[in-house]
Amino acid sequence: MNIPSKLKYTKEHEWIRIEGDTATVGITDYAQSELGEIVFVEVETVGESLEQGEVFGSVEAVKTVSELFMPIAGEVLEFNEALEDAPELVNDDPYGDGWIIKIKVSDAAQANDLLSAEAYKATIG
Repeated sequence: MNIPSKLKYTKEHEWIRIEGDTATVGITDYAQSELGEIVFVEVETVGESLEQGEVFGSVEAVKTVSELFMPIAGEVLEFNEALEDAPELVNDDPYGDGWIIKIKVSDAAQANDLLSAEAYKATIG
């Protein structure tokens, strides 16, 4: 299971990489493997400011739909449009080309409440 140490994680299996006042968000390798083949990613919150823990979109796999939650508060700046034609990028490269959204961070201190790679590993067993 790939769990990069430079990222922060949520108990809901999102990851976040903060770079200055923007951040990239996606789902973890564990989440994509549990969901199975991802067939659709929906994000209709671009331009909206959301609080930590609010739903920003959903991922649809062959047998289930899973909501996506904001790791920290911020404005959704961008959706990875490559996922419209190739949602399987989330399966193939969850920490790279399979990223889901970019956000403008409104409270970077909230990242202190997220899980480190070690803590996330312990959560998923």
